[in-house]
Amino acid sequence: MSSTTTDKPMDSDNVIVDDKYNIEAAEILANEAQHLPITEAAPLYEQLLTLFPTAAKYWKQYVEAHMAVNNDDATKQLFSRCLLNCLQIPLWRCYIRFIRKVNEKKGIEGQEETRKAFDFMLSYLGADIASGPVWMEYITFLKTLPAQNTQEESQRMTAVRKVYQKAIVTPTHHIEQLWKDYENFENSVSRQLAKGLLSEYQPKYNSARAVYRERKKYVDEIDWNMLAVPPSGSYKEELQWMVWKRLLAFEKGNPQRIDSASSNKRIIFTYEQCLMYLYHYPDIWYDYATWHAKTGSIDAAVKVFQRALKALPDSEMLRYAYAELEESRGAIQSAKKIYESLLGDGVNTTALAHIQFIRFLRRTEGVEAARKYFLDARKSPNCTYHVYVAYAMMAFCLDKDPKVAHNVFEAGLKRFMHEPVYILEYADFLTRLNDDRNIRALFERALSSLPPEESVEVWKRFTHFEQTYGDLASMLKVEQRRKEALSRTGEEGPSALEGSLQDVVSRYTFMDLWPCSSNDLDHLARQEWLAKNINKKMEKSALPNGPGSVDKVSTGLMSNSNVSAKVVYPDISKMVIYDPRQKSGMEILPSTTASSNLSNPIVSIVGGGTTNAFDEILKATPPALVAFLASLPAVEGPSPDVDIVLSICLQSDIPAGYTGKSGTSPAQLSGGPAPSLSDVSGSSKAHPILSGSSFKPTRDRQSGKRKDLDRQEDDETVTVQSQPLPRDVFRIRQIQKARGGTTSQTGSASYGSALSGDLSGSTG
Repeated sequence: MSSTTTDKPMDSDNVIVDDKYNIEAAEILANEAQHLPITEAAPLYEQLLTLFPTAAKYWKQYVEAHMAVNNDDATKQLFSRCLLNCLQIPLWRCYIRFIRKVNEKKGIEGQEETRKAFDFMLSYLGADIASGPVWMEYITFLKTLPAQNTQEESQRMTAVRKVYQKAIVTPTHHIEQLWKDYENFENSVSRQLAKGLLSEYQPKYNSARAVYRERKKYVDEIDWNMLAVPPSGSYKEELQWMVWKRLLAFEKGNPQRIDSASSNKRIIFTYEQCLMYLYHYPDIWYDYATWHAKTGSIDAAVKVFQRALKALPDSEMLRYAYAELEESRGAIQSAKKIYESLLGDGVNTTALAHIQFIRFLRRTEGVEAARKYFLDARKSPNCTYHVYVAYAMMAFCLDKDPKVAHNVFEAGLKRFMHEPVYILEYADFLTRLNDDRNIRALFERALSSLPPEESVEVWKRFTHFEQTYGDLASMLKVEQRRKEALSRTGEEGPSALEGSLQDVVSRYTFMDLWPCSSNDLDHLARQEWLAKNINKKMEKSALPNGPGSVDKVSTGLMSNSNVSAKVVYPDISKMVIYDPRQKSGMEILPSTTASSNLSNPIVSIVGGGTTNAFDEILKATPPALVAFLASLPAVEGPSPDVDIVLSICLQSDIPAGYTGKSGTSPAQLSGGPAPSLSDVSGSSKAHPILSGSSFKPTRDRQSGKRKDLDRQEDDETVTVQSQPLPRDVFRIRQIQKARGGTTSQTGSASYGSALSGDLSGSTG
């Protein structure tokens, strides 16, 4: 489990100071306490267990330290503090060892105490998936009890049989071994009786074994060494939360189809174990309590809530849930005490606590009690406008008394005239009364006192009110006043005083009905934005992201350097489509070309640029790829997206005409210059040449094998074109590598034709 840890070294003096739930610090403290005498270690253990009261491993370590010095009284006290809150097998087996040690010399009385200790342990942990060794130890203990006569022998056998029969129907890791032992036990007593008992318990055992296999899948995911810390949102914590929730859901489904009492006992056990690790999770406590309430165990639910509030005393959610449970079962006084605990001493009482207590008093004690408390609460320094609104609406909706509600709102207006939200709530109340005269008066009073920057929502509501209750003249008048008031805030320029078509849209819109299309709305919103930014410097403006904004990029209002917008678009106003026929004098070395092609960062890097960001990449780049990058033409515009270009090439039907021996292209036949790629077959000796016409090597150096290879390439071209074109880039690279051995003997393969599935016979 992850937790926040401090970087500075820790010792016993500063441990668990900066972060009291620091797991690393807790482990250091526990290890230090383990090597100290118990008198010195006890304060450290108490400090640890105050922070981690459900850490069974620390309790076990603390108890064993006392047992080592035979401090039996202190050991008993520790067990009474931890056993019922830490349902863990190792800790409880330590308890059994202590009981057997204390009672080993007490004869029959001691044996009876030990037997009770086993029964006590198995009543709580008998359903644990790891309880198999405990069942076995208990059975062994019962078998060793002395029997003075036949009656005692019969009683001992009956006790052993009962324990076996409980153990073999409990899904544990040792269930198969327990079944074999039970078979041997019954056969040793009476083969005739064993046949009937084994046939009776065989189906129950099979069911328990099947449930064990399912339960084991959930249990194996649990981190049993996890310490209970407040949720921090880490992945491991959330994973453990999900694992426990799945296990709880599994147990609630009663997969073994046992009786409800036994099923509920297992669910309770699972919740108790879950709370050992998710001790600070209020939702687990709430689920546990509500599960008890749904099964009819209200008293048990109350006890769970009480434990929850001890674990999480600052959780208001759990307090309200607890008060709700008490009120629902009629325990009004208990619920009232919970609400009073939320109110505290009155100094730090929240407005929400006042409101919920007023509502509680209205439900349980009547109107007068609620009114009396409201009169006291409004004198509190922590009383906000929320209390006035809540009480006024309660008087209006529940008591059906609009006069009292109106008086409360008026009283609050004297204190909260500066709160726009309160003004709007008061206006809503008057709207329900259909009191348009007082609504106008309220808006006028509020707008005369509110600063312009805080009156935006009030003006908006006033405008909407006039659209509903007023005539055309009053509508236009309020809208003009609103513009004049808001123009002084500085957010809107002088253009805000002018009328716009958007005002018409606002006036003639009803609910989700609009007097225009969505495209018109987008256009109006864009125009409004442009109007606000019309006087700003063009190079610092950024167009809003929305429909149609891409079409307006060429206006020059956008800059690539502006990163405040959600989507940054390049300035393509001067972009021209690359055409090699427009360039002349291209017969230069690639290093010179690259140094001048500053618009292409890749080309400039290949040409000898000093950009450090790509140094490591260039070291690992094959020479052929470097030569290819150097021969790329200059593009005055944005760099294309490689994936998009590849996808378009793959999906396009590119004709393969004029490939073969002649080495000519359609552009050459038409008389225009045609670019060709340099030799990228893998040789790094020859410099690549970028030319306006094809570069043809001397054919005298080629032997008669060239013609045979040309024919072979033509055959491969036909074969490749007849196959379906692969869409996977990785597959395309494999094809290129497969063809690389052939093309390297005769010249270069055109990258464009290779992507399209065609091998060119022309050299370059």
